[in-house]
Amino acid sequence: QVRLEESGGGSVQAGESLTLSCTGFEYGANYCMGWFRQAPGKEREEVASIASDGSVTVAESVKDRFTVSQDSANNTLYLQMISHKPEDCGPYHCAAEPVRRGIRWICVDAEYTHWGQGTQVTVSS
Repeated sequence: QVRLEESGGGSVQAGESLTLSCTGFEYGANYCMGWFRQAPGKEREEVASIASDGSVTVAESVKDRFTVSQDSANNTLYLQMISHKPEDCGPYHCAAEPVRRGIRWICVDAEYTHWGQGTQVTVSS
């Protein structure tokens, strides 16, 4: 059973940085992993994804501030966030899914079935 666990959330001032971590997914040969957030009053948004081939996709809204990476040896997914803005507030969830081919265009449309409980990010202006 896959149990994803996020950590690293917290309360920061605008302009500060946070790095989120996600553990619990045992990487196989082909997978997609993603970070999602849901700001208050808004729909859930995928902010970044990474494929097992190392290719990444980052949402246009955050691409100049967020970086997704992974440490396959330690089964850890990261989301480095800099220059926080108040609109970054909300729970951040990681998700993982084994796929037929772990490449970028597969992961862009991946339907994730494994989710973490989320870690809260609060940004004060």
